[in-house]
Amino acid sequence: MEIPFVINTLFLLICGAMVMFMAAGFAMLEAGMVRSKSVGVILVKNISLYAIASLMFYLVGYNLMYLGVDGGLFGTPSLWHPDDSAALAGDYSAGYASPAGWFFQMVFVATAASIVSGALAERIKIWPFLAFVALLTGFIYPITGSWVWGEGWLSTFGFKDFAGSTLVHSVGGWAALAGALLLGARRGRFDSADGKPKALPGSSLPQVTIGTFILWFGWFGFNGGSQLAIASTEDALAVAKIFANTNMAAAAGAITALALSQALYKKIDVPMVLNGALAGLVAITAGPLLPSLALAIYIGAVGGVVMFAATLLLDKFKIDDVVGAIPVHLASGIWGTLAVALTDPEASFAIQALGIFAIGLFVFILSFGIWFAMKMAIGIRLHWSQEKLGGDMSELGVRAYNLDFEDNTPLKA
Repeated sequence: MEIPFVINTLFLLICGAMVMFMAAGFAMLEAGMVRSKSVGVILVKNISLYAIASLMFYLVGYNLMYLGVDGGLFGTPSLWHPDDSAALAGDYSAGYASPAGWFFQMVFVATAASIVSGALAERIKIWPFLAFVALLTGFIYPITGSWVWGEGWLSTFGFKDFAGSTLVHSVGGWAALAGALLLGARRGRFDSADGKPKALPGSSLPQVTIGTFILWFGWFGFNGGSQLAIASTEDALAVAKIFANTNMAAAAGAITALALSQALYKKIDVPMVLNGALAGLVAITAGPLLPSLALAIYIGAVGGVVMFAATLLLDKFKIDDVVGAIPVHLASGIWGTLAVALTDPEASFAIQALGIFAIGLFVFILSFGIWFAMKMAIGIRLHWSQEKLGGDMSELGVRAYNLDFEDNTPLKA
């Protein structure tokens, strides 16, 4: 029928726009977490990666992910063309307009790239980063996506990931981890005399908080929109439940991180609380429909614990992640994907683990190889003098704020 087709198309466009707004959330969160001398670079990277993801998913990524996969390893790398001739002829079986479907899938790609941006902030060069984004959004992400959402080989085993705890968030997390290992830590992060990690406070906690709330808001479109329809009673009920479960998982993750920070640090760690909310969101993303509200709270709470533990583990191994993207998106994404087996009778822990392992191995090895090749060929890290000055002045020649770069105090006239 035409009316459900129109309603579902509008639903996907609205949800896609909500997910696109998450790009602003990532930009604000990352801008607040980096020091003031690197804010401008973060802003350039975030708008550029969204633009690159848009172009690459059109040029090659969408068809690589969806066209002719048929249980295989990937589809057909080719230019995407919208085709709504059937709907114009009165056949509405597609469910929604093809550009709406393309747009909704495209904004997911940009989310994966944003994860890498925050983890490697303050010391990576702009152009190597953007080159990696092009490969991630055009090839790496679409190939792994084809394995499940494109009905590739992993889907034939029964692997489940409703909205992308692994296919979006862990993919970004594995790519970020590979880059962080090759890039190394920021100067001063782990080289103190006592050997303990040194906190390098960011420029603005209010910005981080605003960014977190924007992401929380956008996640309703992220998870709810993945139902892909709302024009029937069944779909409307499903979307409503997904919204509720998404919200409760985030709330549980935030409160869990708040309690853990108080217990372990004897004070509340604001960024950890904010990351706790995001960890809860990532954890529920793989299966937001089937859990009860109580189980959604449990999944989100465990996501907060996993994020906290992974943060401590990164510090132990001296892996520098500026915004905590790897603990939030990779670690909590792994937990959320496994947790699907708690509620979905068609899922098993073994198959979920197989999917996590296969996708993780592919993304990490390929990402590591790309980062390593660029490191050897052109270099990926700022020179120590550029890093000390800050990327804003060394790469952009401008300052995001009229502040002294060392201690964030106002500059004197």
